[in-house]
Amino acid sequence: MSIVLASTSPFRAAILMNAGIGFRAEGSNIDERAVEAPLLEADATPEDVAAILAEAKALDVSERNAGALVLGGDQTLSLEGELFHKPADMEEARRNLLRFSGKTHQLWSALALARDGETIWRHVSVAHMTMRPLTPDFIGRYLASVGDSALSSVGCYQYEGEGIQLFERIEGDYFTIIGLPLLPLLAKLRELGEIDG
Repeated sequence: MSIVLASTSPFRAAILMNAGIGFRAEGSNIDERAVEAPLLEADATPEDVAAILAEAKALDVSERNAGALVLGGDQTLSLEGELFHKPADMEEARRNLLRFSGKTHQLWSALALARDGETIWRHVSVAHMTMRPLTPDFIGRYLASVGDSALSSVGCYQYEGEGIQLFERIEGDYFTIIGLPLLPLLAKLRELGEIDG
């Protein structure tokens, strides 16, 4: 395949497979927290952090795949200006859900395409996710039900699963929420002649 997904995310892979896009996956070797640290010191926005991480992943994998079109992606979550990461354990997941309860957070989903070590396209989409007010008891039952899958998502939820029960209102594209804004990507792939247009 001429398209390489610079990710081992099963969610991003499923989106591409379901859309009929031929690709192979190869995870990047970048240290995301090391790339992110100077950005946070410089007060970079969550949007910029997502975009720079997506580009860094695409460029890293591109350098090992001459001639291939490489797709990098990243997603950040921000609440009231604070950037969140995947929880380290269930206690952090519980604390984060208490913080998100009754509030609107933003999911920033960024994509970058690179070829031969050069970025040729960037895109960032945002979704606004309003959680309903959650009681500590409900959060405990929810985390017990979903188990360790809560630790695989920055928001402690899989929107396409039981996590949908946490929300009161959602403004944004489904694919942005899952972590791969598909429609802008398809448009760019058609423009590049990588898929049938």
